[in-house]
Amino acid sequence: MGLLSNEKLYDTIIVGGSYAGLSSALTLGRSLRNVLIIDSGNPCNKQTPHSQNFLTRDGMPPGEIAKIAKEEVSKYPTIEFYNGFAVNGRKISEGFLIETSDGKSFKGKKLIFASGILDIMHDIKGFAECWGISVIHCPYCHGYEFRNKKTAILGEGDRLVHFTSLIKNLTDDVTLITSGKTVNNVDDIATLKKNGVKVIEKKISEIEHHNGYVTKVIFSDGTAESFEAMYAPVPFRQHCSIPKELGCEMTDTGLINIDSLQKTSVDGIYAVGDNSNPLRSVALAVSSGNVAGVRVNSELSAEMFL
Repeated sequence: MGLLSNEKLYDTIIVGGSYAGLSSALTLGRSLRNVLIIDSGNPCNKQTPHSQNFLTRDGMPPGEIAKIAKEEVSKYPTIEFYNGFAVNGRKISEGFLIETSDGKSFKGKKLIFASGILDIMHDIKGFAECWGISVIHCPYCHGYEFRNKKTAILGEGDRLVHFTSLIKNLTDDVTLITSGKTVNNVDDIATLKKNGVKVIEKKISEIEHHNGYVTKVIFSDGTAESFEAMYAPVPFRQHCSIPKELGCEMTDTGLINIDSLQKTSVDGIYAVGDNSNPLRSVALAVSSGNVAGVRVNSELSAEMFL
């Protein structure tokens, strides 16, 4: 690993040093590119006990996967790390300048944002404590571990029946909780009923749990029901505001808009991982980082090879 310097011009600055960012760095380091990874050490899955559905690391704690990845990336001498939080960015003649919260600034020809997103927790007692442990968002990441369990789904919206069908494939005991909202679509109601999905429209006041594992849901009317798991898609916001401030287009859902090779609407800026992909998983984050690394190296090579 090279010696950190805020005077040099890096080929690429990567904002975010989890799976996607490290994957980009690995690809670029193997192409002899000078790379700086700026990371604050606050991944969104820090509370999740195990990461599934990632080949060769299935079931391993996510922190251990990230540790192994960083050890591998650190072996490449052109890759440097800076423990900090990127707060500002601007275009300069050489490319871009990134400033951190502790007053440091770094210059790079290209930027890769692997900055992730921040989940916005429901205002329900016990929800945050269970998030990522037994209150989960993805049947592909966690569903197998909760197969055949008594399961609740907290949600509403147009894709509710599709999402419920994914959960029903994993367990027969599924209850949809709409938290005060009414399911008005008669076709949805009929489909849910036909497939044996119970619907509760009462609001949740508390989730009882043991060390993050759901035991019971308490409703606002004082009634309760036991559950062993809950799926709960939650809203989110970008963990880093710099891409938008630099002019990167955003999607209607709040993700960074990218093309098929991870490039944003601003030349020289790329986005990887959860900040630009609605399908959140370690495997997809690693894949997107690799793609961006290839794209950035190709562009850097073309710019030199005139």
